[in-house]
Amino acid sequence: MSPRMTMISTLLIAAFALSGCGGHSGAAGALTGPGAATMAKPASASTLPPFDPGSFVPAVTNPWLPLTPGTTFTYIAHTSAGVESTVTAVTHDTKLIDGVTTTVVHDRVFLNGTLAEDTFDWYGQDGAGNVWYFGEDTKEFAPDGTVSTEGSWEAGVNGEPGVIMLAHPEVGVSYPQEQAPGIAEDMGKVISLDASVTVPYGSFDHALQTLEWSLIEHGQGAREEKTYVNGLGLVLESSRSGKMRTELISVTHE
Repeated sequence: MSPRMTMISTLLIAAFALSGCGGHSGAAGALTGPGAATMAKPASASTLPPFDPGSFVPAVTNPWLPLTPGTTFTYIAHTSAGVESTVTAVTHDTKLIDGVTTTVVHDRVFLNGTLAEDTFDWYGQDGAGNVWYFGEDTKEFAPDGTVSTEGSWEAGVNGEPGVIMLAHPEVGVSYPQEQAPGIAEDMGKVISLDASVTVPYGSFDHALQTLEWSLIEHGQGAREEKTYVNGLGLVLESSRSGKMRTELISVTHE
């Protein structure tokens, strides 16, 4: 599941428009509860765990972002350009990057049923439980048939790995997620460990919420909040501008 999904979705809209878990509830709603506003600590200095290729483990099992091969997550967003669906499949494939055998995740975005973006993302987990992001091979398809690979990068080639999910998230801690100068320079910050959220897939409490932003792009449209459920993973992405809300609707397993 790409850390730039909502940000890319916003660009796609512009191109196409030219302008403890609770049970499943089936009703979509806003992020609520005391945790939704938790920002108990001021922004801290950027934190990045030591990167040691020899410490990495074969599977991504961090409970906030488990990437089990054969699992497919489907998300939906209603936009001014139509219905946008994102299908994120954790594949059985691996790719050796920067000395680490990474898990390959296939991420596809459809706008009104037409493929708009096709991306392969690479993740790895170190022995401490931190989930690292090693880059992406992305293609965006415009209505006129042109294809853009802007945003593609690979650690050890034109960037360095960043952290997508900390082993032990703490409110106020920020960290670099993508370190590809001039291509992708994303940051994340933990803003709540006790959020409540409702999406079509279900209602959940004690969720982890992060604020993510780009050091390249500016404005509220480049800032988004992501909500993760322990044992499940990403369930919601919402832009700070309020123009985009991408919600989990289904999870399937092979």
